[in-house]
Amino acid sequence: MQKETSRNKLNNLLMHWPKGTVAVQHWLREQGIPRQLAEKYRRSNWIERIGQGAYTRTGDKVEVFGAVYALQFLLKLPVHVGAKTALELQGYAHFIPMRNLPVVHLYGQPGRPLPAWFKRHSWESRVRFHLVRLFPDKPELGLTKKPRESIWARMSAPERAALELVDLVPKEQSFSEARLLMGGLTTLRPELVQELLEACRSIKTKRLFLFLAEEANHAWFKELNTSKLDLGKGNRSIIKGGQLDQKYQITVEPNPDALSVREGP
Repeated sequence: MQKETSRNKLNNLLMHWPKGTVAVQHWLREQGIPRQLAEKYRRSNWIERIGQGAYTRTGDKVEVFGAVYALQFLLKLPVHVGAKTALELQGYAHFIPMRNLPVVHLYGQPGRPLPAWFKRHSWESRVRFHLVRLFPDKPELGLTKKPRESIWARMSAPERAALELVDLVPKEQSFSEARLLMGGLTTLRPELVQELLEACRSIKTKRLFLFLAEEANHAWFKELNTSKLDLGKGNRSIIKGGQLDQKYQITVEPNPDALSVREGP
């Protein structure tokens, strides 16, 4: 009878456990699987332990987004996918060649660290964890949920992801790639862009975002009310030894396409 109960619990567990995801101990308890029973399933080779309180199905290929699912929907951590990663997942970076291991940009709140099992595991992607600092007064602004294969991921909408991307220039994101990605963002919603810019705390990020949007001549840029934005005063150095843009008072990389047009016959 006890063996049959254990088998029924296992069947129920596997039925409710999304493939390709990590299960955490407290979720297992909610499914009627205490730690001792989870360890029994592990010894019987039904599940594998990848860290303290974290399990995968035996033989199941779990990528980093299967672990992000556990962070977001099982542990309820205020974590989201952002910057270039969010743009890639929503189809805005298909023309950017992938080099080396892809980087997954995750954003979280101060005082809410990632669990040890997530940080110690060797994922197929390099994970960069950033603290949310651009929108401290509106941390949920511009976030959305999108499907990733059979599961969902909480991520930045393209408007917020673009600002997060620009914020990483030049230390973690090249200027040239940011320029290329921004050039492809033709369908951003001006109302959301305006709200994000008004909530953004980084002067440098706002100036560079506006510079790249205006340079790309996006239609949505023309609908922004920049007079409502705090853009600070004085010059900001973004690219060391770069060209000073007089309007936004930031140093930028010269645009080779613009130069070729100006220097043409």
